Amino acid sequence: MDPYEMIKAHLGKAVPYATHTGVELLEIGDGVATARLTQRPETENHIKGQHAGAMFTLGEAASGAAVAGILAPVISQMRPVAAMAEITYRKFAQGTLVATATTSRGGSELLAALKADGKVSFEVMIDIRNAEGETVVEMKVNWYVSPTRN
Repeated sequence: MDPYEMIKAHLGKAVPYATHTGVELLEIGDGVATARLTQRPETENHIKGQHAGAMFTLGEAASGAAVAGILAPVISQMRPVAAMAEITYRKFAQGTLVATATTSRGGSELLAALKADGKVSFEVMIDIRNAEGETVVEMKVNWYVSPTRN
């Protein structure tokens, strides 16, 4: 099985909250990922749009998948943790949303830093768009990666 497909299959088990919310991982690559959230009554707010918390979960899940894509060769020995997040709600969001996450640095650079320093910190930028292709949310998550603790 392709390592990205393996990560995609495992992330649903590793982060059950995102699956419970309805987030679907679409694609994972080296420092990139896309995820989708279809609006349903459980993800709506009081004005029949996507709830802010559901959109945050979508963005954070996409960012985590992008991180996992970078860590594919060593993921079983690493502990990625979201350290900080910023979110800007740009436009009222309804319907199906797609989040695209991209790491601030490339995979080979981050893995080299991880090998040299034993830890690494970096940002992932997320763009969440509606079905019309309009950006409804912009998000940035700072990730910290270190070896798993035994």
